[in-house]
Amino acid sequence: MATTPPFRRSPHHRGIKRQRKVKILATLGPASRDKETIEKLLKAGADAFRVNMSHGDHDTHRETIANIRAVEKDSMRPIAILCDLQGPKLRVGTFAEGKAFLRHGAHFTLDRDPTPGDENRVCLPHPELFGILQNGERLLIDDGKLRLVVIKADADSILCTVEVGGAISDRKGVNVPDAIVPVPALTDKDRRDLAFAVDQGADWIGLSFVQRPEDVAEARRLIGGACALMSKIEKPAAVQAIDGIIELSDGIMVARGDLGVELLPEEVPPIQKHIVAKTRASGKPVVVATQMLESMITSPSPTRAEVSDVANAVYDGADAVMLSAETAAGQWPVEAVTIMDRIAVKVETDSTYRERIHLAATPPDPTTADALSASCATIADTLPIEGIIVFTGSGGSARRVARERPAAPMLVLTPTLATARRLALLWGAHTVTTKDIGSFEEMIAKGKRMALRHGFGAAGTRLVALAGVPFGVPGSTNLLHVVTLTGNELDTPN
Repeated sequence: MATTPPFRRSPHHRGIKRQRKVKILATLGPASRDKETIEKLLKAGADAFRVNMSHGDHDTHRETIANIRAVEKDSMRPIAILCDLQGPKLRVGTFAEGKAFLRHGAHFTLDRDPTPGDENRVCLPHPELFGILQNGERLLIDDGKLRLVVIKADADSILCTVEVGGAISDRKGVNVPDAIVPVPALTDKDRRDLAFAVDQGADWIGLSFVQRPEDVAEARRLIGGACALMSKIEKPAAVQAIDGIIELSDGIMVARGDLGVELLPEEVPPIQKHIVAKTRASGKPVVVATQMLESMITSPSPTRAEVSDVANAVYDGADAVMLSAETAAGQWPVEAVTIMDRIAVKVETDSTYRERIHLAATPPDPTTADALSASCATIADTLPIEGIIVFTGSGGSARRVARERPAAPMLVLTPTLATARRLALLWGAHTVTTKDIGSFEEMIAKGKRMALRHGFGAAGTRLVALAGVPFGVPGSTNLLHVVTLTGNELDTPN
């Protein structure tokens, strides 16, 4: 772990200080993975970047990650990289003519015969599905465009009736919303991609198609603490097991794409709010993702409904909002980030924003660290506080303060680069890597200098400092101190 700052700064360097607390996670792809575009995305408002392991090869991803780190070095700001695993994707086999048409009300069979299919049958190359499906359960094909209902299932075939018909073609995806599919959350490809991501220094791993807490436990074992784990909630089974999944995860992503396929459309918004509130209460980052500004893949402007969708996630207090194809393959990647940034800033300056984000209850746990973190928020809401200075090694103190969604932004000081990068997805955190501290006096002096350097006030400004004594001991947060800047702190040596 890094114990000294990796970035060289001038004495009065401020870096990029956002005018908002919610973070923006942008997916990189063919339209955006070059260094120049990544730099533009960062300046436009991106705080972290997603590398989608479903597309591209390791050589391409290695180059993308190297470009991110080059931009990080130039900008002197810690940037989070999330490598998103593909997960177990169920697909039908092939058709004799490449496609077929399923008529409404007709019978259609999924079987284990690899012979190319037609309008009556097709191979389903997933033996784990045979024997577990029951009469009346649904199979959704091609993102739900076709819907089959099981009539009879045995070890070799699944006879269905076509409830919603249409065209079907080779290797279209299959969703099974009504059953827990006995497949591991990590395929052989995922394990290779995970090892690659860890080797490349990824900060977060996105675990796709989580169904149960055991899926998360297996991924954690393979990661071995090398990076943080974000579980993607996109299966009804995961919604049912959300408490256990949150407990074992470092963060949660509400992946509304596949979740919206397997649930009725009207069920997704309340589930999104429910998951955001639960994850916030745990003190872990929560990301709202998928189709947020979908029309900007081809249009320079979003729809009014998309703007409202992003705004609602910000009002709910999500830690981050994510762009997918909009920045990975769209025609307007920089514009998409710019507009998302503008929406977030506008929402956070709304007079009702503070009231709305506190609709979700986040009571502190009965610990000294949680009590002090809650006190930071209370002080920031009561006094004219310009910022909360948090000294942390693991990031735990910063997460506790962020859980309270205080009025003042956080200046997070850490000697650990890995921690600084991971916290790039945390609500309200402006993270700086700095040398470790050894005394109370050093803490206060360093906190004041860093506050001035990074734009957290001027002479006469009051700040709250949170730390733990003895310094460098994880989980020892036990000190809260209100300080006032004199304005000449930068005249003293570092």
